[in-house]
This record gives sequence, C-alpha cells and structure tokens, in this order.
Amino acid sequence: MAVVIVGTLDTKGEEIGFARDVIEAQGVDVHLVDTGVMDDPEIDPDTPASEVAEAGGTTLEALREAGDRGEAIRAMGQGAADIAVDLHEDGVLDGILGLGGSGNTSIATEAMRALPVGVPKLMVSTVASGDTEPYVGTRDIAMMYSVADVEGLNQLSRQVIANGALAMVGMVANDPGVEIEDRPTIAITMFGVTTPCVQTAREYLEERGYETIVFHATGTGGRAMESLIEEGIVDGVLDVTTTEWADELVGGVLSAGPDRLDGAAAAGIPQVVSTGALDMVNFGPRDTVPEEFEGRQFHVHNPQVTLMRTTPEENAELGEIIAGKLNAATGPTALFLPLGGVSMIDVEGEDFYDPEADDALFDALRAHVDRGTIELIELDHPINDDTFAEAMAEKLDAYMRESGCGPDQE
Repeated sequence: MAVVIVGTLDTKGEEIGFARDVIEAQGVDVHLVDTGVMDDPEIDPDTPASEVAEAGGTTLEALREAGDRGEAIRAMGQGAADIAVDLHEDGVLDGILGLGGSGNTSIATEAMRALPVGVPKLMVSTVASGDTEPYVGTRDIAMMYSVADVEGLNQLSRQVIANGALAMVGMVANDPGVEIEDRPTIAITMFGVTTPCVQTAREYLEERGYETIVFHATGTGGRAMESLIEEGIVDGVLDVTTTEWADELVGGVLSAGPDRLDGAAAAGIPQVVSTGALDMVNFGPRDTVPEEFEGRQFHVHNPQVTLMRTTPEENAELGEIIAGKLNAATGPTALFLPLGGVSMIDVEGEDFYDPEADDALFDALRAHVDRGTIELIELDHPINDDTFAEAMAEKLDAYMRESGCGPDQE
C-alpha cells in the first residue's frame, strides 16, 4: 500500500519530509509528487515538478520564465490531477495527502477531485477553516486546519502534521469491512421539505432489491449526483427534488448550476422526476437576503436558512426550463406533478401555499414537455403523500425492469 503526498517541495520540503517519515514509520510506502515551480526541491521527489508541468500542458522552464503564480497553480493542478489518476490506475496510490497554504491546497485538491469516491483524501491546509467548497467540490475530501502556517517544524506543526499523516495511515492500512452488494443503484434527491416523500419511495425501492443513494439538494448535492451519473455509478434516478433550479434561476445560494438535470438525460438511464421544493429559493440568515427581494414572501426555516416563495412568473420560467431538460432525455423518463403542493409548506394552511404559483409551474410543464417521449403523470396529492411517493417509485421500478436493469436482471 502507498500514500501519495502532493506538495511544493521547493518551499515545504521539511514539512512534507516529516509527514513522509511518520507514514513510512508505520510500514506504509510514500510517493512524493512535487508541485513546486520556482526553485529546486529541498528533498528528492518520486515524481518531479517537471513531469507535473508537462502533464499540465507546459514546461517548468516556461512557468518559471512567466512568473505568473495563477497560471502556475492552474497548470500544476491539472498536471497533478492527471498524475494522480495514473498512479491510482497503476496501483501506486491507495490514499492521497496534501500539505500547504492556499496555492498547494488548490493544486492538491484538484488532484483529489480527479480520484473516485472512496479513495482516502486528506488536505492539511491553512484555509481549511474557511469556505472549503471550491476545494472539496463533489468529492469525499477531508480537510484539516493546520492552525499555524505550514512553514517550519515546531511543537504545534509537528503534532498537526503527524495527526494528518497518521489519519491517512489509518485510512489506507485498515479494511473497514464495508459490504458492497451487487444491486442496481438509484439516486434520489431530497430536501427537508420533501423528506417524507423520499423516505416512502426509498423504502419501496429497497424492499424491491435496489440500493439507494440520497443526495441533499443543496447545490453541491445535485452536482455530486450529476457527477456520479456521468461516471456510470448510478443506474436510475428518482429526482424528487428539483429545487436547485429555483436557486439557479432566481439567484439563491443553493444552485447546482445550469447542467442540473443533464446527467440522466445524456446517460439514457431511467429517470422519474418531480417538482419538489420549486416553491422556494434559499438564502442564509434573514439579514443576508439581497435588498432586491425586499417585499417578497419569506419563511425563516432556521436562523441560518431563509426561504423565499417563488412567484408565478418565476415558476412559469422554471417549468419551461425543466421541460427543455427532460425533452433531451435519451432514456425512459416520467414527470410527476403533485397537484396538491410541491413541498411540506406548500399545502393549505402553510406559509407557501399558493395555488396560482403552482398552476403557473404545472401549466408551463404541460405546455412545453414533449408528450411523445416524456410520460406526464398528474396526481391530486401533495408531494409528501404516500400515494404520490409510491407511484413515483413504482414507475421507476417498472422502467428499470423494462430496461433490463432491475434487480436480478443485470
């Protein structure tokens, strides 16, 4: 077994060498990938910076001559990612560790994001206590705050770096005994206000032999699901909660980007889609909501989350967008409309109950969805009704079996 350490050996050689020694003392091999650009390495690498630069589409000499730090980070990040993938495929990489400040955090985590979910990934970083989303993305990257700068060895840095190194040893040297079952995998999207629907549908599908993976539709969750669909890990999709499109359109904080809903369509896998939580746009604390939205209807979900009701005009546009995405599907696709309400708080007596807004959404979907390829199913139930949830799950099960990828058919 071996751990790959990605770091700038021209400036952090002492610290990375210390981490290497801690790991090797536990009987685990180490492969050093040098991402330093400006000077010669302080310790010998296994993959020199010149090879990393070439993998990134340039040369070390060109990066040194240009003196552009941003371009160097871009090139070395791309190169480190390509090399990490090669090392993993060659059986040299069982886990990956990074040490450094913002520059090498950017480089090393790019390499980590190129690796499959499940490969141990740990970044000891000076920026780990801030906004880590740009570094983590949709991968299972653990980040450890270095407390002090990764600059020299002292009583504090030795302990933190040693803890990181030993954590990596623990991840690669121990078999967790995780049971991997050969069952078709269904991706499901969920939000707090669609949880009852997802719980009922998940139980239905698992009882019939499927493995389910639930993604929290918080932007990153949607992107993670789309990424795993693209990688071929997912066999079918129960997209209950398409709320991320409301944030993408209106400007909320939980957008999954414009590619949301593209994965299953392009992969041709069975998908059953609904309109979960399209009644809301997400913001942080109430005082962080942009001034342009003052006068709108809000629901304070908790001190950190403020929800804003979508308007009929926004819902009409959302319906057109979602219909366009579904019309591109190359596999069996059904769209379920919960005429009784699209979320837990979009029912009579709750804050976001607004039949006019819902009707605008449903009418746009009816008008723009291609009835020749998309099965449109309307039920007089709210989305969290058991009847609605089971109907969605039953339809997906039928699609999976008709496609020959249901349980015991693969």
